Amino acid sequence: MSSLPLPITEMELESTNSQDARIEELFRELDVDKKGHIDLEDLHKGLKKIDHPMKNAEPMIEQILKNIDANHDGRISFEEFCTFVKHTETELRDLFQTIDRNRDGRLEKVELQAAFRRAGLTVSNRKLEDFFSRVDKDHDGSVSFEEWRDFLLFLPSAPNLENVLSYYTTTVRVSSEGDVFISDDAIEGLGTFKRFLKFFFASLLLVNYTPAQKMPNIMFRHPVYQYGMDAMRASSPSITAAEPVQLPPIDWTSMSSLKAELMLCVPSTGYFAAGGLAGVISRSATAPLDRLKVYLIAQISNPVNGIQATKHFSPAGALAHSGRVFSHAIKDLWAAGGVRSLYAGNGINIVKVMPETSIKFGFFEGTKRICARLEGHNNEKKISLVSKLMAGGIGGMASQFSVYPLDTLKFRMQCETVSGGLHGNQLIWATAKKMWLAGGIKPFYKGATAGLVGVFPYAAIDLGTFEYLKTYLTEKKARELGIHEEDAAPKNGVTAAIGGFAGALGASLVYPINLIRTRLQTQGTVLHPRTYNGFWDAASVTVKGEGAKGLFKGLTPNLIKVVPAVSITYVVYENAKKNWGLK
Repeated sequence: MSSLPLPITEMELESTNSQDARIEELFRELDVDKKGHIDLEDLHKGLKKIDHPMKNAEPMIEQILKNIDANHDGRISFEEFCTFVKHTETELRDLFQTIDRNRDGRLEKVELQAAFRRAGLTVSNRKLEDFFSRVDKDHDGSVSFEEWRDFLLFLPSAPNLENVLSYYTTTVRVSSEGDVFISDDAIEGLGTFKRFLKFFFASLLLVNYTPAQKMPNIMFRHPVYQYGMDAMRASSPSITAAEPVQLPPIDWTSMSSLKAELMLCVPSTGYFAAGGLAGVISRSATAPLDRLKVYLIAQISNPVNGIQATKHFSPAGALAHSGRVFSHAIKDLWAAGGVRSLYAGNGINIVKVMPETSIKFGFFEGTKRICARLEGHNNEKKISLVSKLMAGGIGGMASQFSVYPLDTLKFRMQCETVSGGLHGNQLIWATAKKMWLAGGIKPFYKGATAGLVGVFPYAAIDLGTFEYLKTYLTEKKARELGIHEEDAAPKNGVTAAIGGFAGALGASLVYPINLIRTRLQTQGTVLHPRTYNGFWDAASVTVKGEGAKGLFKGLTPNLIKVVPAVSITYVVYENAKKNWGLK
């Protein structure tokens, strides 16, 4: 006779009377108004009352009602509820037993991981840990059938591991980010910032989307169940499933449909916070290098020794000249105020950089979602290279425009810093007052056109290249080691390397535009008294006075600053996303 424990169906199966009593008690909890039936309002209130994972998933709650409402009268009777629960529990028990290979009536992590692998699903270690922490209510490290049943009772499709993973992914997204299923009241309660994001992404959707009637080949997924499936496939690219369900396109006459589509594209505010934190840390660490770059750009002198060395193809002479230029620049800056001079403008830099990098990364993530929906697959990790570049450019332009006045004030303040002059807050207010008296808001946006034109290719190359290289290396490592992509993410050293490369590439290619923009911003200051009539005039004067190489003046210290700054930014951003549970 076998010594194995008896199967759960023979060992722990509750009596019919006990099951009926338990189902009746659950029905009473969901029937909050004690009407003898459960309608949609009751289901909303009841799921919140019992703290069910789907309590905030409004469209899915409607689907739950439809699944249980056998006679389609818009409400659930006790008989319908009892039939649904018993049928679902039987299927959940069958699935539970196929996973429970040692027949001890409890699911261990290794058993579930093995079951996912047998089903052809790759699940990251983090996701498996998160799944257990949500299902394992008593936190004993294993899942009983009761815990399994209670969590998955309202699964909106046939119980199998693929659907369980999809259901779990949807519940996590709803509860942690709150940007999948969200009511009008919730939108209003998020404040001005969230309403601004809603407006911005709405404008992107309206610009990029053509009405569905004119796009018969693009089928947009309904955000009830399919979004969970898409999110699950996004995190597990190796999943092979049946053809995706083709559901009706967006109803452009329905405001609720538009809002649902819109909110799917608005990223979690966590991305904005992670971007802001990364910007503050990296910018503070490289502030002296930024100060040196601006100082060299603002100088319009053209020392003869450097030109002669270049004309006679003397690399040693040119290198020696560059060394003397840097040495003199550092001495001048130190003489102007010591360490304080090297950090001139860093206070306003911090005030500026937090919203700048916050908006850049937040809009980058949001635009990737829009591109994914336009491409028809809903997976922002799998968008094309062109979409990655476009998302990076839009993120850069949004951030540049939002902080441009602060950027101009910082540059002009740095160029007003001289020995014996004003410093600190006095210099900030004096510089701002001088700019305002010179023309109101207009001086604060000097060179804005050049700045926006220049930042698009820079941000596109920077963010797009980083995203492409990170994805490529992650997928390559996952294939080679046979692990989930989330567990194959680049380490900090690799992240810093590809981030520095992407930043250096972008900065070098668009540097001439950045130089002209900076000179337009700093014109009329102590260090840069020359004035220009516009972008082309500044470019023409620069080339005539300093040659074509004048357009790249200060590139070396800029790269010395950019590479570590961008590397630090990406390392901090990626680690913040990981620690805060952002994808």
